[in-house]
Amino acid sequence: MKEEDVNCCQIQEWYPKFKSVSIKTVIHELPESFVEYLLDDSGPFLLPHSISGEDALPNRIHNPVDEEDYQVSEGSGDESEQPPLPPSFPELELNIMESIKTLGGAVFPKLNWSAPKDSAWISPSGSLRCTSFSEIALLLRSSDSLVHDLCHAYDTCSDKTLSRPPSFFLALRKWYSSFLPEMEFRCFVRDKQLVGISQREVTTFYPTLLEKKNDLLWLIEEFFTDNVRLKFESENYTFDVYVMKDGRAKILDFNPWGAFTLPLLFTWEELEQNLREEEDGVNFRIVENQCGIRPGLKTAVPRDYLDTSPGSGWDQFLREADKELREQKRSPENGA
Repeated sequence: MKEEDVNCCQIQEWYPKFKSVSIKTVIHELPESFVEYLLDDSGPFLLPHSISGEDALPNRIHNPVDEEDYQVSEGSGDESEQPPLPPSFPELELNIMESIKTLGGAVFPKLNWSAPKDSAWISPSGSLRCTSFSEIALLLRSSDSLVHDLCHAYDTCSDKTLSRPPSFFLALRKWYSSFLPEMEFRCFVRDKQLVGISQREVTTFYPTLLEKKNDLLWLIEEFFTDNVRLKFESENYTFDVYVMKDGRAKILDFNPWGAFTLPLLFTWEELEQNLREEEDGVNFRIVENQCGIRPGLKTAVPRDYLDTSPGSGWDQFLREADKELREQKRSPENGA
């Protein structure tokens, strides 16, 4: 994978070309001061000071007064250490609030490549649905996965020359409460050929997909041929597509082939082997029964430990645990 393949998958690069077949999005270039704020972990967790009286979230998450071991510093108020003031980004906030109104009052935020899915739990809605600048800042500031975009996007590139993109962007995508998770699919493209399609939400078995599988395969293949194949610059990539109730498809995202992109119901080796063997038709995989459900991707366990195959992180952990148990049984204290 090369830097240009990664760059093609930035939303500010691909969205203008696929706007007519994607969901409505407004993109803002972020000031460097806000990027530095997202990366700063040297002090307490502070949300930006909001200029909007309608913003209900507190401006400061960390409050020393609430801590049991908090003690007032000795000396006068002038001599006591004052808590840091929250940062402020008034121009950015105004622009974002205007975009939220334009998009119907609720948005889904993401940076150049990634969305803060790992921090959805901290949101007032328990999801990535945001209606204010502070809600967006809270999700971005709390996300560990966004560190990838900010610091490590090019780490797996064979021709790496950059440590980060020259600019970062915040994409605000219109929120649709009616989205059905079973209708989102990840498509794998190798040498400009569609070689695989996977159900995107692999933690649930949806019987309706068994009934619609053939129709969905035909629809996605046709959509790829008509709208994606000749327009996207890279030869190897993935894209996520959502199939609406009326049969139309919408592009949700593009991601590089391999590296940090999840292959879901495939492995990358399988996908490459499928191409080499030139199988007839596209390999379309769904969760076909309850036994096919995969572990949740939002778990706090590292992804290596979600894989239980021989040689995986989880397999190694179990081997070490078994070894330690045997040693304990052989110890003198146990009479061995």
